[in-house]
Amino acid sequence: MAAAAATLLLLRPSLPNPATLQLLILPPPTQLHPKTHPHPLPLVFLLPRRRRGGRITAFPSTTSSSTSGSTSTSYDAREAEAAVAELLRESGASPADAAAIAARAPAYAAMLADGVRELDELGLWASWSSGTGALVGRGGAVEMDIGRLGFRRKVYLMGRSRRDHGVVPLLESVGVRLSTAKLIAPYVAAAGLPVLIDRVKFLKEMLFSSSDYATIIGRNAKRMMTHLSIPADDALQSTLSFFEKMEARYGGVSMLGHGDVSFPYLIESFPMLLLCSEDNHLKPLVDFLEYIGVPNPRIASVLLLFPPIIFSDIENDIKPRIHEWEKVGIEREHIGRMLLKYPWILSTGVIENYKRILLFFKRKKISISVLGIAVKSWPHILGCSTKRMNSILERFDDLGISKKMVVPVITSSPQLLLRKSYEFLQIVSFFIEMGFDKETVGKILCRSPEIFASNVENTLKKKIDFLVDFGVSKHHLPRIIRKYPEILLLDINDTLLPRMNYLLEVGLSKKDVRSMIFRFSPLLGYSTELVMKPKLEFLLTTMKKPLKAVVEYPRYFSYSLEGKIKPRFWVLQSRNIDYNLTDMLAKNDELFAEEYLGTGGLLQKPLQSNKGS
Repeated sequence: MAAAAATLLLLRPSLPNPATLQLLILPPPTQLHPKTHPHPLPLVFLLPRRRRGGRITAFPSTTSSSTSGSTSTSYDAREAEAAVAELLRESGASPADAAAIAARAPAYAAMLADGVRELDELGLWASWSSGTGALVGRGGAVEMDIGRLGFRRKVYLMGRSRRDHGVVPLLESVGVRLSTAKLIAPYVAAAGLPVLIDRVKFLKEMLFSSSDYATIIGRNAKRMMTHLSIPADDALQSTLSFFEKMEARYGGVSMLGHGDVSFPYLIESFPMLLLCSEDNHLKPLVDFLEYIGVPNPRIASVLLLFPPIIFSDIENDIKPRIHEWEKVGIEREHIGRMLLKYPWILSTGVIENYKRILLFFKRKKISISVLGIAVKSWPHILGCSTKRMNSILERFDDLGISKKMVVPVITSSPQLLLRKSYEFLQIVSFFIEMGFDKETVGKILCRSPEIFASNVENTLKKKIDFLVDFGVSKHHLPRIIRKYPEILLLDINDTLLPRMNYLLEVGLSKKDVRSMIFRFSPLLGYSTELVMKPKLEFLLTTMKKPLKAVVEYPRYFSYSLEGKIKPRFWVLQSRNIDYNLTDMLAKNDELFAEEYLGTGGLLQKPLQSNKGS
């Protein structure tokens, strides 16, 4: 119970006194989330899901045994639904809302109808009436002989006796399980059905009005769960429990951004959301998040990935935690971006872990500015334990990476600090098996650290297989990768294949392309439209060189067209000098001027030697 209270009080909502919201507690579950402390959560956090959307079958015909000998009455789902709609209207719902809610609350209607059927079968209407008190009908008359009434009227009276004020069918209509809806209803019913209906609509609009970022939300939820390696505070624990409920259904947390799927789980996990005033809390929260730099269309992403923010007090909870990041040098504009990537920066546990990371960097004699750069681009490392970070730095040391070189590696790819040691060693083993020694692997790490954050099977081996299938010799692969390791990060369908196809389409053979890749490994790193096409067009149409020239000197594509290729071509053409691409481009400016312009230096300004497009 203490943990449950801590969960509700950690991010203090501007809501009624929590003492009025005490929920029943189940015994502790047999298994708790491995990343949380072992205290039981409130019942609404722990109940298992039932499958949604199951068909509600009609009840069998029953016979009334009242003294008047009424004729048999069959269960009619439409009559029961109409009775529920009447109850909703009586509790303040508009006719349209009442009809829509009743249509989506079949289990509630079936429950009431089941009660009616049971009393009909046992002939206990008189006892039920006296036990529950006389029920007052719409006109104010006392319904004394209930057994004589029609089925719809009985269902209506059965519903009135429950005194849930229409909240249970409302909750079921948004997908909450009936058993959980009955537990939540007493604690939120005081707000009134019309208010709750409007609040549900507002929450769904605030969180699910756009599906543009649904895929990103799901992907980030999975990443945040995967990389968390510190003890979870109460707010994180409740969030992880929510994510686990999502994971248990088809699609998992990838469906987090889809309201028809995730909203019921959200309400079950965080029923306090239904007590958040739109005008006094929810709207000011949205305005505040926009103020600190979260774009309005992305606010839902922040809230779904860390729902306790929704019922946090802005002045007493959110602002002080943002101030904690400002105190360590994180500018406010970066805080908004960090929230988009990692909303858990507002968790007290994550803020405390930053202090531990800070001490760890100091002990390792790594500049604190490096940590600042790292958390801005990959704030997920704030949820990483220093033990895991230390294991990765030890792997760096094994490869001969000096402390000086650790800095650019971390600032370039801070996500490496999130890797498990065995994942990093898998990448090292991949290169060792290709014939590289540890020193060379260390050089590859320093040059292209992102490779070591990739997956061996899904990324690296696929690129190797692709190149081999194209005909590149396995014997040549180590040289190609040593010269241009970034080739392992190029997308096959979007980058490698289109560029290879372009070279084939202009008339080169596969053998030519393979030769060019071997001679100049970065070849496939150049854009077709921005680099290859304009340079090849100039070579063929203006310079009048054969296509074979680029096979012999594929490095041609690495030089700037405007800064080097064209100026040198004009010099050589004006002097009517016969040349090949190597003669023209391989020499630096000084040697080129000495050989083709004379030692006096006839150029009025130095030739540009910048590489690239």
